[in-house]
Amino acid sequence: MSLERRRRELLAEAGRAPDAGRLFESVSARLRRMVDFDAAAWSTTDPETALVTAPMLTENLNGGADCFAFWECELLEDHVNAFRDLARAAVPVAGLRATTGDLPARSAQFRKLARRRGLGDELRVVLRVADRSWGVVSLFREHGRPAFDGADTALAASLSAPLAARLRAFARPEPGPTPEDGPVPGRAPGAGAGAGRPPQDGPGPGLVLFDGSGTALSVNEEARYHLGLLPAGPLAGPVGGIRLPVCVVATALQARAVAEGRDRGAARVRVRTVDGRWLVCHASRLTGADGAPGPIAVIIEPAPAADIASIIADAYELTPRELEITQLIARGLDTGEIAAALVISPHTVRGHVKTVFQKVGVNSRGALVARLFAEHYWPRRGPAASRG
Repeated sequence: MSLERRRRELLAEAGRAPDAGRLFESVSARLRRMVDFDAAAWSTTDPETALVTAPMLTENLNGGADCFAFWECELLEDHVNAFRDLARAAVPVAGLRATTGDLPARSAQFRKLARRRGLGDELRVVLRVADRSWGVVSLFREHGRPAFDGADTALAASLSAPLAARLRAFARPEPGPTPEDGPVPGRAPGAGAGAGRPPQDGPGPGLVLFDGSGTALSVNEEARYHLGLLPAGPLAGPVGGIRLPVCVVATALQARAVAEGRDRGAARVRVRTVDGRWLVCHASRLTGADGAPGPIAVIIEPAPAADIASIIADAYELTPRELEITQLIARGLDTGEIAAALVISPHTVRGHVKTVFQKVGVNSRGALVARLFAEHYWPRRGPAASRG
């Protein structure tokens, strides 16, 4: 079977995957027969901050036991093929030995982790579409095996955008209870803050506290509840009787990186739960009364509708102008008011609204507001809600 045919079959398999976790499993199995790797790590990322979220899949990596050390190097030390650099590169793929001139020990991750695990090369891939990262992949070969070559890099690069587009589509909300989908004259009924939002039935914000080095110290009951809703994946060291998902630990490490001046990016990720809702994890370093660096606090809480609107708009491939108009609709502005606010004609506004309706699959303003700003609060139904 030709390589191109295998590639098409891999993408077809990705198109049938019901969620990101099963996409990683099926694509990794097919890709192994095309690129030939010994171990792998796959993860979704937040498209705005490029930090890892969930689900995450590791294969032949000791159950993900080194995930904390891996991301500690990635965020605080290593600058060889950093994912944040690949996300902006012309080609979002790079091999460690190819980049370092066959001197992989230039990488802190290789020195501290890969070499100890008997690994000799790593091919990194950012799954990117429309300049936004929706996932990251690391493929590994054992020590003594040939390095990943140009053909491996080209194949991985050809998969980046289509796999990212598939991950992006998973951000679309599952159908749930919504306002009646009928024509609404003038303003969308109830548009504005909290429009169509179902009541929350879970606890409020959770807190996980880390010391200055990134070691977890304590966790409250609200955080335990939220953590129990996250997709399955590798966990980092035990704290308070539980082990923490890597995305939570990585968010804390990013806050440390920002506090130490190593990065300027936000320590913030949005994660979709197994029941289809969204949580946001955001972290910051605290300071003592004397201004000395203190512990790192990670807050985990239900994501507000406005925080999720942009990621769902991406999932529906809305343009910045279309999202802008949608947000004004959610605030309750009518066509004339939107036209005045954006200094465009009412005819242009109506054209954009028609296009948005087609992309999102609704036929009224009320249904549009519910789909982009409220439906993600409702739990998903059926087998997609199961963990694992």
